[in-house]
Amino acid sequence: MKLYDKGIIMAGIAAFVLLATVPLWYGGAGKSSPPELSLDTPAIRELGEKRCVDDTAVMRSRHVQILTAWRDEAVRKGNRTYTASDGRRFEASLSGTCLKCHSNKEQFCDRCHDYVGVKPDCFRCHIAPGEVQK
Repeated sequence: MKLYDKGIIMAGIAAFVLLATVPLWYGGAGKSSPPELSLDTPAIRELGEKRCVDDTAVMRSRHVQILTAWRDEAVRKGNRTYTASDGRRFEASLSGTCLKCHSNKEQFCDRCHDYVGVKPDCFRCHIAPGEVQK
């Protein structure tokens, strides 16, 4: 059996493979490791605490779920206390707890959110850190 238009068929297959894999190339292009975040801020030095409400891996992967749970507990149930896995207790508050240490939105929040390509709407309701002084 003779294959007619072999060149056109091969070009079509190559074009299909190229187009089908573009999202894989685009999604991983230029990304190596997550951005390094400085945790040496005046607030952290003042508080004397270098640990977040949970460990780094949990906060990187689940902070949205934690903040959503805090919101639901605080607003809907009136429970404003969060007990961490190690027993430490915190006020369940983005502004009152998280932003005390993570006070530079551009250097902390935006760097990671830009890295993963998300646009959270937290600051639609909350005052972004640093904007109060501007």
